[in-house]
Amino acid sequence: MAQQEHKIHIIGAGISGLIAAQVLEQNGFSPVIIEATGSIGGRIKTDIVQGYQLDHGFQVLLTAYPAAQKYLDFKALDLQKFLPGAAIFKNGQQLVIGDPIRNISLLFPTLLSGIGLFSDKLLILKLNRLLKQKSVLEIFSEKEQTTLSYLKEFGFSNEMITDFFSPFFSGIFLENKLTTSSRMFNFIYKMFGEGYAALPKSGIAAIPKQLSEKLIRTTIQFNTKVSAVKDKQIDLADGTELASDFIIVATEASHLISRLKNQKTEWKSCYTLYFEVEKRTIRTPLIGLVPNKESVVNNIFYHTSLNTATTATKELLSVTVIDHKNLSEEALIKRVQIELKEQCAIEGTRFIKLYHIPTALPNLDHLRYEMSPSETRLTSGIFLAGDTQLNGSLNAAIISGERAALAVIETISGTVLS
Repeated sequence: MAQQEHKIHIIGAGISGLIAAQVLEQNGFSPVIIEATGSIGGRIKTDIVQGYQLDHGFQVLLTAYPAAQKYLDFKALDLQKFLPGAAIFKNGQQLVIGDPIRNISLLFPTLLSGIGLFSDKLLILKLNRLLKQKSVLEIFSEKEQTTLSYLKEFGFSNEMITDFFSPFFSGIFLENKLTTSSRMFNFIYKMFGEGYAALPKSGIAAIPKQLSEKLIRTTIQFNTKVSAVKDKQIDLADGTELASDFIIVATEASHLISRLKNQKTEWKSCYTLYFEVEKRTIRTPLIGLVPNKESVVNNIFYHTSLNTATTATKELLSVTVIDHKNLSEEALIKRVQIELKEQCAIEGTRFIKLYHIPTALPNLDHLRYEMSPSETRLTSGIFLAGDTQLNGSLNAAIISGERAALAVIETISGTVLS
C-alpha cells in the first residue's frame, strides 16, 4: 500500500496533534485531524477583545525548551522577552528580585530588595550552577519529592520560599502548596536559567498558528466531535463511523477508549482576569507576585509592557487566580479589584474578560521527560499523544506528538526510528 493510501487520523488539533501531523507529512503521509472545536491550538488560544490580545490563561514560551527550538521558528514568532525576575508586592512596597548575571539592571534592586536572606542569594547561585551542569534526562531520573521539601532541604529560608518561590511557581504549577514534583521544578528552573520567558508579538496562539501553516497535505475537520475510538474505527457524535488504519489520540483519551475509562486525567484549574488600566505600576516586563496567603491574586502582568500586534491605547493587565475561594465570578472580579488597589496600588481598573480554565494543566505523578515511539502505542492501531503522557509543558506536548507519529511510521514501515 502506498503511503498516501494509509488512512491516518489524529484526534485533536492542539500542539501534539499539529506536531504529529507535521512529522507524518515529512514522511509522505496525508493525515486527517479531527477537531471538536472551531479552531486549532487546544489549550493555547488568543482572543482579540476591545483591541487587546487576551491569551486563554497567562502562558509563556520558555525559549530554552529543546523541542520548541526544534519545531518553532522563534524569529518568525517575533518573540517579546520578559526580564528574568519578578516584582514582589509586600507590605505596601514593590520589591524587585531577579538574575543580575543575565540582566545587570537587576543587580542593585535584587541586593536591596529585602527578599530573603543573603544566604538565599548564594543558594540561588548554587542552584543555578548545579542545574546548568545537569541534563534534563538526569533531572527526570532523580528521586521525586515535593518542590517545597526540595527547597527546604536545599537550605532556602522560609521567607524566601514564601515571598518568591511559592507565588512564582504557584503561577506555573497552578497549585499554591508547592506539592508539584521536584523534577518539574528543576526542569522549569533550568529552562528559565538557560533561556527566556517570552510571548509572540501577536499572542500565544501564534505558536499553533505557525505549526498549522506548515501543514500542506493535512486535512483538518473542525467542529467534529468524537464519541469513541476503536481499532480501525472512529465513532463521531453524529453517528458517523469513520474507517481508519491508524489513530493518534492527541487529547484526553479516557472518555473515548473503553479500556481507559478508569484512567481519567486529573486537571488543575485557574482563573485569568483581564483589566484595562491607565498606567503601569510595574514599568518593565516583569511578572508581579503577591505573596499573601489570604489573597486570591497570585500573579499579575502588564501585557502592554511588551510589544503587541494590537494597538490599544491604554494598558492591559492580567491577573492569575489559583484559589478562587469558592467566590462567584462576580464576587471574584470585585475581590480582585480590591486586592489590586490595596496590595499593588493599582486603581481605576476596568474589567474586560474573565477566563475560567478547568483543564489548564494536567495533575500528574511520576513525571517523565522522554518516551520512545513504542510507548505511545496502546493497541495495534491506536496511539496516545499529549503532554499528559510526560509532564505538563509545551515541550512535552511537542515530544509526545512527534513520538506518536514516529510510532505510526515504524508500524507501517517495520523499521525502528530514533
